[in-house]
Amino acid sequence: AERKRAKAVIAYRVDLLPKVDVRFYESARKDWRKSWEVMVPPREARCFDVPKGHFFRICCVEGPQVGDLNLWCSSDLQERFYSGKTRQLHATHLTKGDRLWSCFPFLRPMATITHDTLAWYGFDEDGASVHDVIGTRCDPYSNHLLKGEDYDHCCHSNLIRALAEHGVSEAEKHVHDVLNVFMCTGFTKDTHQYFMKASPVRPGDYLEFFAEVDLLGALSACPGGDTSCGHSDDTAKCYPLRVEVYEPNEALQKAWRSPSVNGYAGKHGKAVRDHL
Repeated sequence: AERKRAKAVIAYRVDLLPKVDVRFYESARKDWRKSWEVMVPPREARCFDVPKGHFFRICCVEGPQVGDLNLWCSSDLQERFYSGKTRQLHATHLTKGDRLWSCFPFLRPMATITHDTLAWYGFDEDGASVHDVIGTRCDPYSNHLLKGEDYDHCCHSNLIRALAEHGVSEAEKHVHDVLNVFMCTGFTKDTHQYFMKASPVRPGDYLEFFAEVDLLGALSACPGGDTSCGHSDDTAKCYPLRVEVYEPNEALQKAWRSPSVNGYAGKHGKAVRDHL
């Protein structure tokens, strides 16, 4: 009993992270212009490019719908979004002021969340919140394991098709754990199992990001719709999502610098270094 009373210690101190300059992002949004948009059909995915220093929004347009987001550095697909480290550095669910971090050995901010129209939701009585980095993405392998059925429009497969259509070879190896945009999730209090519930997202809501590096993104409109009943089949009512890209004013672009990759020397100790 005494050993279970040990004090909880935050593993990664948020106050040691590079500061988010809120005023800069707010200034950069003034006099911006929409430069591009793409519609993501239900149960499909689409790729999109965002130049560094630009903003992009994921928008709910016709009805409650969640999306699965992958991000890569467009010049090197080996650098991609790292949901696990993002979760450790921020929280299980993301909102305004949080950043999406890239994988090792790069480990730098890829994007910063600058606006979230669902920030009001917080955490509900079930312990659920929106925009999670605890789920991975619905996939055909788990679906077949549990149901013994093939289904080709899970988010994992949608993202693969989108990448392949974008010209990326061996697309599946580049698909990774996602940010579940608009999805309302948590862990049950008794069994601590991952659960989902109806998303509070409605037409007009959006999640907005600032691209800290040149980005290739892929967004899947999940076959679960608002995830109120299930996923990985065609039973849920699904809607499209829209991705919008915005260009800030030129003066601010010139004054801003993209973050460098992580400064660790990469030696990993002598024993490892001798075998590299």
